[in-house]
Amino acid sequence: MSISRRPRRRRIRQFRSCAERPGVSPPDPQDISVKKKGQGIVDRLAFYRQDLGALEAAARLRGLTPRRGVDFSSNDYLGLAQSARLRAAIAGALERGVPVGAAGSRLLRGETEDQTAFEAAAAGFFGAEAALGFGGGYVANFAVITTLPQRGDLLLMDALSHASTHEGAQAGRAEVATFRHGDAGHAEDVITTWRRGGGTGAVWIAVESLYSMDGDRAPLDDLMGLADAHGFLMVDEAHATGVFGPGGRGLAHHLEGRDNVVTLHTLGKALGGSGALICGARVLIDFLVNRCRPFIFATAPSPLMAVAGQEALAILQDEPWRQAALQERVALFGAEMGRRLPQVPLSGSQIVPLIVGPDAATMDLAAQVQARGLDVRGIRPPTVPEGTSRLRVSLTLNALEAEVIRLVEVLEELWPDL
Repeated sequence: MSISRRPRRRRIRQFRSCAERPGVSPPDPQDISVKKKGQGIVDRLAFYRQDLGALEAAARLRGLTPRRGVDFSSNDYLGLAQSARLRAAIAGALERGVPVGAAGSRLLRGETEDQTAFEAAAAGFFGAEAALGFGGGYVANFAVITTLPQRGDLLLMDALSHASTHEGAQAGRAEVATFRHGDAGHAEDVITTWRRGGGTGAVWIAVESLYSMDGDRAPLDDLMGLADAHGFLMVDEAHATGVFGPGGRGLAHHLEGRDNVVTLHTLGKALGGSGALICGARVLIDFLVNRCRPFIFATAPSPLMAVAGQEALAILQDEPWRQAALQERVALFGAEMGRRLPQVPLSGSQIVPLIVGPDAATMDLAAQVQARGLDVRGIRPPTVPEGTSRLRVSLTLNALEAEVIRLVEVLEELWPDL
């Protein structure tokens, strides 16, 4: 177990040239990116081309491709992104003069009625004292991790935490440690070691209630016990909001409202819009408003997304069949896989990782599935650990039951060729 302690921060002197930097020699003239006019040109982008070439050789080069085929890849779990009600809500907002853009940060330009109303409604819906909106889940998670844990605290995160958690840990003030994925006992051991080593601050335990690449759950109740003894629990509900819990309130709903629980609910997955909410004690939300740089200095989310978010919460309450229908899709996929490919383990959630292993084999299999009109994507490192490249099957209401069965048939056909 390794705990990363923060070095003391220093002001860095800015130098005018490489020659003025201690220990750094000027580059060889042959290595200078662009020579003077008339002397020829050396490729200043060579490093970037070489890096991309290395990714391609390792079957890890990524590119942007158009959407096509039946949706088994998005996070639009309840099919709300194309919802007629969301469209109508946004159209109505435009009609009554709600602006498209926020035109500045919330502290600079001021609040909009729609954002204020949405945050109040969301806090009530999820059971928190207060909520604060951000432009997206990544920035919201990064913002909380870099703002709330202080020097002398310990940020303790699951080994498979989202990239935004890792980035926030690197940029934040607290000491950092990880625990084995889903292992609350190991988390306790890490805390004990830290305390014995002189750690006296608060422990901030950061987990996802439902993991985005594995589809499994965090042991929230066990971790809550540790948080009660040592500090705080931060739960990223990105892939559980709208899907699990009473009325789609998430897997951590029974913990909401505690003064040492902070939750993140995204608007861009099951809720069909864009943005995210941080929910927690009023004093923590007020602290974010006053101390959180990604909140203070960023342009606020579009007021239209607040309108869409509030309508999405209303849809969850008015149309509970969506949550039930998604669970039926999950059960159907599980039953068909159990009948046709019983050797393949399943997650039991709407996110199903089908582990292939080698990067090239994973991407080849994904291409074959896509060629049959089913949009399943391959996931490779660094998104997932080395040697665990996979197909990530995402079950949504955008796929009919017959299409779910068709996907399993295609997997049965192709899987033996791996």
